[in-house]
Amino acid sequence: MIGSAFFPEWGVPFVNGFFFSHALSIALILPLAYLVDLFVGDPRWLPHPVVIIGKFVTRLDRLLRRASDSKRTARLKGCLFPLLIVGGTYFVTYELLHLASLLSKWLSYALEIWLISTTIATKGLAQAGRGVYEALKAGDLPLARQRLSWIVGRDTEHLDCGEISRGGIETVAENIVDAVTSPLFFACLGGAPLAMAYRAVNTLDSMIGYKNEKYLHLGWASARLDDFANWVPARLTLPFLVASSTILKYNGRNTWIIALRDSAKHPSPNSGIAEAAVAGALNIQLGGNNSYGGVPSFRAHMGDRGVDTAPRHILQTIRLLYLTTALYLLAMTAAQALLWFLETMT
Repeated sequence: MIGSAFFPEWGVPFVNGFFFSHALSIALILPLAYLVDLFVGDPRWLPHPVVIIGKFVTRLDRLLRRASDSKRTARLKGCLFPLLIVGGTYFVTYELLHLASLLSKWLSYALEIWLISTTIATKGLAQAGRGVYEALKAGDLPLARQRLSWIVGRDTEHLDCGEISRGGIETVAENIVDAVTSPLFFACLGGAPLAMAYRAVNTLDSMIGYKNEKYLHLGWASARLDDFANWVPARLTLPFLVASSTILKYNGRNTWIIALRDSAKHPSPNSGIAEAAVAGALNIQLGGNNSYGGVPSFRAHMGDRGVDTAPRHILQTIRLLYLTTALYLLAMTAAQALLWFLETMT
């Protein structure tokens, strides 16, 4: 349906025949998709598109990866991952919507709403953070460590309450962009096909975009594409983090200052923006010493150490997640509604 933003001639039969224009369709679909994720989430009995994408990535990895490949060969092979996985995801999504529209306009709308909702993870991200918080509040450190281990790559066996809290805060903060604002951004631009294509990019990065011996060259293209895809959404998210911090009576001014000062310290050119902003909003310091597979690792500090990280900061970060993404969604929806209004005036 909305894929006609990229291939207009393909979309004419099932976009122009709809009750709403392209811009108005997006303005209606985005909030509904967000609400579906927020209140329904991802039922276990329903196949999740990201799981399906992941299976194709695994199969392609087994087919292409060879330890004997030269740097050039590995990088050339690596370019096939975005081409096949991302391109394939876009066209499959597009065709599914096209077929649905031939059966029913409303079926196509419903399918698009559901598909976009699967690219958003507001509920899942908040639940993951809250699970760690609840274990800490109950004084159950072993359970808190276990729950944190489900959402981070670092070793959690010997972390204390403050370190577990930091892990929970960092996870929620850095995923505000990847899990919510980026998919909404691409859904706004190109509906479910482009939102699903973005989720394929993100899945590739999480599976093969590592700077280790195994994927340094094979995953290079996927990692760079993920950086490119998140560049604009990450920076668009910052003003909404500042606004949310101010509304929630956190430190709005410091949110902006720390984000500009410290975001570049993060290994990712994009994730550091939200993480540094949260550190500034809560007057805490993130980053520091971690361990991965028993190997110590240090990540530069972000924020000033006003207070020690504590369980309450996980809840405050979740509140920032909800309000920031709601304001961001409102802006995306308003932009599309304005486009629709301008269309009606011409």
